[in-house]
Amino acid sequence: MTDDRLPPIGLGTWENDDPEQCAQTVTDALEMGYRHVDTARFYGNEAAVGEGIAAADVAREDVFLASKLHPMAEGLASDEVYDGIEESLSLLEVDHLDLVYVHWPVGNYDAAETLSAFDDLVDDGLARRVGVSNFDIELLEEARDHLGAPLFANQVERHPMLPREELVAHAQSHDYHLVAYSPLGRGEALDLPAVEAVAEKHGVSPAQACLAWVTHPDNVVAVPKATGPDHLEDNLAATDLELDPDDVERIDAVTTRERFVDREGAPWK
Repeated sequence: MTDDRLPPIGLGTWENDDPEQCAQTVTDALEMGYRHVDTARFYGNEAAVGEGIAAADVAREDVFLASKLHPMAEGLASDEVYDGIEESLSLLEVDHLDLVYVHWPVGNYDAAETLSAFDDLVDDGLARRVGVSNFDIELLEEARDHLGAPLFANQVERHPMLPREELVAHAQSHDYHLVAYSPLGRGEALDLPAVEAVAEKHGVSPAQACLAWVTHPDNVVAVPKATGPDHLEDNLAATDLELDPDDVERIDAVTTRERFVDREGAPWK
């Protein structure tokens, strides 16, 4: 894929761990128009994701494929980075990733060593771009200092109950993507009165209203998980919804705060 601008809605595969279902979901998504697929070694579904990509009537070069290396699974020392990506490529049955992420800045993550190894992956053609996940601004600045390749993305939890304005602004000012996981707040954001009101105003589902809000900044994309064709289509239709400033302001005004993904050693601890 040559275009460096990600589509607003991609396919998240976290917890899609039934191999047959996962492969079918990926195939269905690609054939209905998705072009960005997000997975990780830690998800345990790379083989199924690769199977789904191979089965779809979509050329590999038209699919933006991202995966992640986990510090507590593969490890992030130099040799572990290489072993990890080679295993991912083998499972996915592809010869490169379009984007490889540091999954979490914990364990044996070391900015100098780990990111030097990620730069080498790009130089050697095993990955085309480098990203990080669950990084705060201090860690992002450190990563940018150590990376030779441009930072392409920071993947974090973002939804109306966890808006992450400071990370959106940092991504905008430094010209990289913010990729939102759990953009529907595990479904709880769909019951927020502000989201319901915007959905009713436009005659769309709450999921579409929520995803349109998550991705309204032009550098933010979302990777919601879905499995059935109806949910896949509904999420993708959010790309056709244009919110007006009043809509954005209404959802911005949500005061409920909740984080659904947490772990020991996370930067916000």
